[in-house]
Amino acid sequence: MTEDMSPAERYAAAKLRAAEQATALAPFREMYDFALDPFQIDACRALEAGKGVLVAAPTGSGKTIVGEFAVHLALQQGRKCFYTTPIKALSNQKYQDLVRRYGADKVGLLTGDNSVNSEAPVVVMTTEVLRNMLYAGSRSLIGLGYVVMDEVHYLSDRFRGAVWEEVIIHLPESVTLVSLSATVSNAEEFGDWLDTVRGDTEVIVSEHRPVPLWQHVLAGRRMYDLFEEREGQGGGRREVNPDLERLARIENSRPTSGKDKRRGRNMREADRERERRQRSRIWTPSRAEVIDRLDNEGLLPAITFIFSRAGCQAAVQQCLYAGLRLNDQEGREKVRRIVEARTAGIPDDDLHVLGYFEWLEGLERGIAAHHAGMLPTFKEVVEELFVQGLVKAVFATETLALGINMPARSVVLEKLVKWNGEQHADITPGEYTQLTGRAGRRGIDVEGHAVVLWQRGMNPGALAGLAGTRTYPLRSSFKPSYNMAVNLVSQFGRHRSRELLEMSFAQFQADKSVVGISREVQKNEAGLEGYRASMTCHLGDFEEYSALRRKLKDRETELAKQGAAQRRVAAAAALEKLRPGDVIHVPTGKYAGLALVLDPGMPSGRTDRHRGYEVQDGPRPLVLTAERQVKRLASMDFPVPVEALDRMRIPKSFNARSPQSRRDLASALRTKAGHLVPSRHRKPRSEAIDDKEIARLRKDIRAHPCHGCDEREDHARWAERYHRLLRDTRQLERRIEGRTNTIARTFDRICALLTELDYLEGDTVTDEGRRLARLYGELDLLASECLREGVWEGLGPAELAACASALVFEARQADDATAPKLPAGRARDALGEMVRIWGRLDALEEDHKINQAEGVGQREPDLGFAWAAYRWASGFGLDEVLVEADMPAGDFVRWCKQLIDVLGQIAAAAPPGGTVARTARKAVEGVLRGVVAYSSVG
Repeated sequence: MTEDMSPAERYAAAKLRAAEQATALAPFREMYDFALDPFQIDACRALEAGKGVLVAAPTGSGKTIVGEFAVHLALQQGRKCFYTTPIKALSNQKYQDLVRRYGADKVGLLTGDNSVNSEAPVVVMTTEVLRNMLYAGSRSLIGLGYVVMDEVHYLSDRFRGAVWEEVIIHLPESVTLVSLSATVSNAEEFGDWLDTVRGDTEVIVSEHRPVPLWQHVLAGRRMYDLFEEREGQGGGRREVNPDLERLARIENSRPTSGKDKRRGRNMREADRERERRQRSRIWTPSRAEVIDRLDNEGLLPAITFIFSRAGCQAAVQQCLYAGLRLNDQEGREKVRRIVEARTAGIPDDDLHVLGYFEWLEGLERGIAAHHAGMLPTFKEVVEELFVQGLVKAVFATETLALGINMPARSVVLEKLVKWNGEQHADITPGEYTQLTGRAGRRGIDVEGHAVVLWQRGMNPGALAGLAGTRTYPLRSSFKPSYNMAVNLVSQFGRHRSRELLEMSFAQFQADKSVVGISREVQKNEAGLEGYRASMTCHLGDFEEYSALRRKLKDRETELAKQGAAQRRVAAAAALEKLRPGDVIHVPTGKYAGLALVLDPGMPSGRTDRHRGYEVQDGPRPLVLTAERQVKRLASMDFPVPVEALDRMRIPKSFNARSPQSRRDLASALRTKAGHLVPSRHRKPRSEAIDDKEIARLRKDIRAHPCHGCDEREDHARWAERYHRLLRDTRQLERRIEGRTNTIARTFDRICALLTELDYLEGDTVTDEGRRLARLYGELDLLASECLREGVWEGLGPAELAACASALVFEARQADDATAPKLPAGRARDALGEMVRIWGRLDALEEDHKINQAEGVGQREPDLGFAWAAYRWASGFGLDEVLVEADMPAGDFVRWCKQLIDVLGQIAAAAPPGGTVARTARKAVEGVLRGVVAYSSVG
């Protein structure tokens, strides 16, 4: 090709190649044995040009390459790079990847659990660790050049998402930010915000999946494609597979009621046989059948997502009982060697408690579970074996979808409903995309497969909507906290802190949503000017005259409503006096006329399910009409009070369901009372006639100059339009006011409460405030108040561990049925005092309009882990503690590590001269032992 180029063109091409070779990107590309994708190259070039980048690309597309290029640039420039991730497992995995590439001397790890080479030029850490470093003004920030925020879309998480925004806002301007996100539908909006708070930021979006994804539904023995390609104008288009829609119709037509079953018995034999054959093909395969089917079709390794830890464990057992074996003898031996090497440091007694041998049997057969309830070491072994192809079927909860490098050939979804912490809800398109994004291993698989199991009532159209929707908007979950407030005021003062908070993505999104409403307000204001001009009267101020007319109308309407309400009360009171055998005249409605009361229908009260309180319907009498109908009447049939005209005896043998009984009694009713005429109800005198306010308004209207205008009614019509539009405009302005400065207003309330508690004095942070600045977590203020009041003074290490556990532990499911077991003596008293202090803080928050429902404020301390923490810190064995705690080992270890973290904070924040700091350090030693101390690194 170069032969066809002119000398000038060859020179220009050579110059371009030389320029590319001189970049940092050229040697970086040579470190990989595959060519980089265009979006990766564009992002790396932007980084090298000194810009920040936001990369939004599908799971498995290789966006972490851009993060690794930031590491490469930092090392080349002699600067530092922090690589942050949302979860510790992902941090550990990224640490191992970077150590393999750059060596252990250049890479460190900080996760709260582990601190390895923390002063290295490249440090992998959880996002919370970096946030804490920023607030503490850590010296480790000196020389920081790049920060990579992996899985930055996690800022939508309502529990932890605020941390991502805190880091983005507070990072020094000199730091270049690399944001890596899953495909989100508002990447440009997020990029605009990053551009505002971080400076020049390039937004790079890639929708391309490197490995194509095929969507299937497994029903019975058959695997159906979810979509079918159809030829049409402008090329092919995807439509829902008609076979699946037919399957849904057959399934939904199954006889369920007794009536349907009788109809089924009367069907022709041939029709029944055909329907039986069709339905016999529709069932949800068992977990073992699914894995066996995937194995036969060459679709393993597979990850099956089950939104339940117990379900994951049960699935492994079901596969073992079914005799599934996915590894040959050589594979089994490899698995055993790896597992024994990785678990060599765990004592045999603990292995037995942890269910090691059952877990190993599953691994040897190529089957495993993966969820947060497992010991971290066990999870890491599963990840390692899966990547090596020695585990081929993993049953996992959705946490596995969060960036952990475990790509599979296939992903199976058992159900499209999951528990979201509050209720069972359908998974969102974003969650579906995240889960199925694991399918298809780059460089290994030609295509990935997402398989959804058939479930009763499945709607193929809805599933196609999930699979075909790329709407996954990033929504901020940012909320100020007490710790954040004192740290911000300490560094920047109140005014500057408010400005910083107004830079949050949450406020950016709220302000952006206000733009459209503001345009509407401006348009309305232009309309109001036009209406005001049209209602101008040469005789006087028509706006004033119109206001008088409107007040008159409002007062008349108010009195009419009061009168109607009084009539309803009177009518209800009259109905309450009715007794069985009363002859009445129903004044209006379908059943107007003579009637005999069979039952007065007095209300017993009922609960309004939507509002949760008891309401009275009023009496609903059951009557027999003169036309032989038995009906239950309502209050609307009695707009005026009713009274008994006469009385009749109702025979004991009367049966309201018997036509003959009804006929006989109705005949007797007509004979006895047919001649009676109800007294004419006089319409009550209108209260408006005697109302002084109405008389005054009418007088003022008649006296107004505009009352004599010939075009008065024309002006009045324009005035009515003006006031209607004015009312709508005021509502829009209230909406704008509610959305703007929301974060800053919450910050002001928090500062007001902290001022009342002497943590702040204007722009000054007090000694108590500086203590609060060292305490992070949901119950930061409660911990600070406990230190201030000396609640934990004099406690032993195990007792302090029990108390501190209430600051971090939160039961997965609320269970108020039984009180948690608590240690006796001083620990129990201290826990009781903590709850009392929380009650005082809760009342203060209510006074300051700090709303826990909006994610701000202090939740009630949960004492459910106190006994387990006390026993473990006292030296009891793992077996005893786990049995009493009724908790999976993974959960126990995770809560212990969070407990260690908060004990460290308490030791750092405790006032000098007391015993708490020393006791907290001893408590850490008591908790950090055995299974909790097993390092998950190295």
